[in-house]
Amino acid sequence: MKKNISTLITLSQKAKYVGLFLALLAASPLAKAQNNPTITVNGKTFKDLNKNGKLDAWEDTRLSAEKRIDAIIKQMTNAEKVDLLIGTGMPGIEVLTGPVGDSKQGLVPGAAGGTAELTRFGIPATVVADGPAGLRISPTRKDDSKTYYATAFPVGTALASTWNKTLLEQVGKAMGNEVKEYGVDVLLAPALNIHRNPLNGRNFEYYSEDPLISGKTAAAIVNGIQSQGVGTSIKHFAANNEETNRLTINAHVSERAMRELYLRNFEITVKESQPWTVMSSYNKVNGVYTSDSKDLLTQVLRNEWGFKGIVMTDWFGGFPGFESIRSGGISDVVKQMNAGNDLLMPGIPAQKKVLLEALNSGKLSQQVADLNVKRILEYIFKTPTFAQYKYSDKPNLNDHAAVTRNAATEGMVLLKNENNALPFADKQKGVSLFGVTSYAWITGGTGSGSVNNKHTVSLLEGLNAAGYKLDKELVDLYKPHAEKEVAAEKERRKARGILALPERLPEMKLDDAFYAKKAETSEIAFVTLGRNSGEGGDRVVDNDFNLATEEIEMLDKISKAFHAKGKKVVVILNIGGVIETASWKDKADAILLAWQPGQEGGHSVADVVSGKVNPSGKLTMTFPVNYTDHASAKNFPGVPADNPKDVTYQEGIYVGYRYFNTFGVKPSYEFGYGKSYTDFAYSNIKTNSKTFNNKLEVSVDVKNTGKVNGKEVVELYLSAPSKSIDKPTSELKAYAKTKDLKPGESQTITLTLEPKDLASFVPSKSAWIAEPGNYKISIGASSLDIRQTIDFSVPKEITVEKVQHVFAADTEFKDLKP
Repeated sequence: MKKNISTLITLSQKAKYVGLFLALLAASPLAKAQNNPTITVNGKTFKDLNKNGKLDAWEDTRLSAEKRIDAIIKQMTNAEKVDLLIGTGMPGIEVLTGPVGDSKQGLVPGAAGGTAELTRFGIPATVVADGPAGLRISPTRKDDSKTYYATAFPVGTALASTWNKTLLEQVGKAMGNEVKEYGVDVLLAPALNIHRNPLNGRNFEYYSEDPLISGKTAAAIVNGIQSQGVGTSIKHFAANNEETNRLTINAHVSERAMRELYLRNFEITVKESQPWTVMSSYNKVNGVYTSDSKDLLTQVLRNEWGFKGIVMTDWFGGFPGFESIRSGGISDVVKQMNAGNDLLMPGIPAQKKVLLEALNSGKLSQQVADLNVKRILEYIFKTPTFAQYKYSDKPNLNDHAAVTRNAATEGMVLLKNENNALPFADKQKGVSLFGVTSYAWITGGTGSGSVNNKHTVSLLEGLNAAGYKLDKELVDLYKPHAEKEVAAEKERRKARGILALPERLPEMKLDDAFYAKKAETSEIAFVTLGRNSGEGGDRVVDNDFNLATEEIEMLDKISKAFHAKGKKVVVILNIGGVIETASWKDKADAILLAWQPGQEGGHSVADVVSGKVNPSGKLTMTFPVNYTDHASAKNFPGVPADNPKDVTYQEGIYVGYRYFNTFGVKPSYEFGYGKSYTDFAYSNIKTNSKTFNNKLEVSVDVKNTGKVNGKEVVELYLSAPSKSIDKPTSELKAYAKTKDLKPGESQTITLTLEPKDLASFVPSKSAWIAEPGNYKISIGASSLDIRQTIDFSVPKEITVEKVQHVFAADTEFKDLKP
């Protein structure tokens, strides 16, 4: 973030979770659901939810949920409707907002908020909590000696890099179990915004620059979480691709780019996993706050995609910053309700007052309010809280540690491996462990995407546990240095306030003679480079995306000393998002992208470097040679530069590999790239037809031609005719991961193309159109490493889907074209 943005703007960027953090400090004891008295009618027993001694229609389980909900709505007062449409607030938020009235402490301390209780109907308060890398609640509670730790799973970039839908569903199941057993109803996750630009401070939470991998990854995680009987809130809907001035930034985006990139991932997730809730984002799209956008929340989400759940705002979504609350400003609650944004979070009394006045005066129609209330009641009826589920407060954290260790291992990407530097399995030979982050390991990013886990396994601990012989002098030097720097960083962030952004920890200064000595006594050097970022601010190019001078010096010296003795240098990247690699990768024999791999990260890295597990992760985003090689670089984070109010997505659909491959820009590591300890051969590509008719099946044989077991990600790219509208060179349209193939073993992978996979959005026709002509299928190990190709034809134009024009432009600009 730019240093001269005003304090108020900075505060508004850091809005969302302040109350959550403060709530952790003022947490009340947990109130568990109480059993209700019962009523027996004609031999059948019903819960007397509101304890009034009679069977009300909404308590009669012989009736459908819809009839029971309608019975409640018929009797609700306007005040009760408003209570349900606005969240229960957030204790402690007054630090930023000034007095906003009472906020109720939720049932689960450290949760982000919830819906109101309506005792007259026996409707309980429900609980929502962060987040994308696991459940975020307070680990300690007032007057309570027990602890409530949750599992820190790998960050989004690491999970997506597995390309393994079955494994992702297992991760979701583990997350969902913790949500349910700690008494929470909805996890505010997954987060699936597109990596438009590598500097977005929250890219670690998100999955990819590509909507297919992003949507499929999120769908698998949602299906896993919701299989446990709790809900998800997919976020941030939509075009929330930066943190700078996130509450107010106006994103100017063409309808084509919106539909093909920034909505397509959400569409896949909605249709393949039916999330309980969708969270509208902070930003404006073409001049309209997303929480005010009927185009987005009703036309696209509900009418086109058939979404049935509730939409909630992001925390204080629709507010033009915290300074506006101090002066009595609020979001446009009537617009939000009319747009189809059912629940306003976290909710403040001023919103209730205005909404009640609007409902009483007719400014907001009963019909709209009733529809929004109905959707919230439908959600409540599905929750464990409504079912009076007796949660244990004891999820199986040991089992979940194994799940996260396995997922982190499978998401690691082997970027380089010259002369089989890895695996390094010799436990008798000395290992020099360099880099402050080896000792102060980064589990995940900061803000709502972080988790209060019990302990993080550092690389030091992971290698020790795996039996490696680590150089003791180095460990004795680095450990106190790392502890001192971590303590200083904590103090820095404390001084800057809640949600202060993390900074890179300084490296230790060592001289050439010391490095030479270590090269004498060690067989190999492991060097960790670490990066962290978080909610509320974007990354910067110098000393973050690019390596710092001291990191380059450290790598130079280690490389020179170890290579002089014929020894190997392995770089471990403990990062959440993309960094520059092109200028220094020749200094390393191997580079392992470990990501921010969750609490078991040190074990996971040891599993890969030892060869216990063969790495099978692939990049879901492009690693450029230079930051400026990205098409969005000249339009990020917006204008004016010192305090952006507007950002123009002038690159249109040419984001990530769609840009690099179409415009011939050479990356450092391309989309879909990842090496293995074995080799794979592709052969025998076939389609079930030479012409497309409703769907097409493509099969290919993949054989492990190396010497160790391994898994391969098979990627299908499609090149389409571009007579009526420009197209990228190729686009990812399907993928699959093989099973663990033994040396010499083959597997036939079959992938399916549907009509929409062939289509582009043509704005002049307001339709998804597949042009007639020749289409080329390319199957490869990355977007540039194509192994097999085959053609098919589309005899005549297919109008796959006709839609209504949405997101009218508020400023004129032309999308980039090849």
